[in-house]
Amino acid sequence: MLYLPELFAERDTAALHAFLDENAFATLISPDPLDPHITHLPLLLDRERGACGTLLGHVARANPHWRRLEEQPAVLAVFQGPHAYVSPSWYAVHPSVPTWNYAAVHVHGNARLMHGPDDLETLVRRLVERYEGARPQRWRMELPADYQAGMLRGIVGFAIEITAITGKFKLSQNRPAGDRERVITALASGSPAEQDVAELMRRRGQ
Repeated sequence: MLYLPELFAERDTAALHAFLDENAFATLISPDPLDPHITHLPLLLDRERGACGTLLGHVARANPHWRRLEEQPAVLAVFQGPHAYVSPSWYAVHPSVPTWNYAAVHVHGNARLMHGPDDLETLVRRLVERYEGARPQRWRMELPADYQAGMLRGIVGFAIEITAITGKFKLSQNRPAGDRERVITALASGSPAEQDVAELMRRRGQ
């Protein structure tokens, strides 16, 4: 269970869906008290399927995780957004201690496997379209039929119907407004990752 103080909770579905689109590389976890299965992979959100949306993805057939999905469909997908260390030296209000600002979304759902070549081809084409997008020299899925068939036999697709989605955006909401501005200013002059946190804080008014 995610520890979620109300101050850091994000409950707006549109905002959570946007986060999944922007931070699509997820950690997929099939819980087990002794041997959880964990896979890192991109997941594609389909907003139109299911009451809360559906996540689409695939794993290598050699990855035993898909067999766990078949046996136990309940899964957790964790999406991690930008994160950065926050120094108390940036605060005007003291005493204070260091902390870490971050954004993450946890998605619970039930997985259904896809084995059929037509379903797999549709899934992979959707992923290619999403990530090739408007690249000036985009790769197109125009492969020899026998090669494509062999590649598709090497994967197992799945659709995860979302049953619950929880967002945690810990972005200095517990600090006075002046301290929050000082954190944004400090992060904005830091590394690319720190700048991403500063931008997220600005966008959310924090």
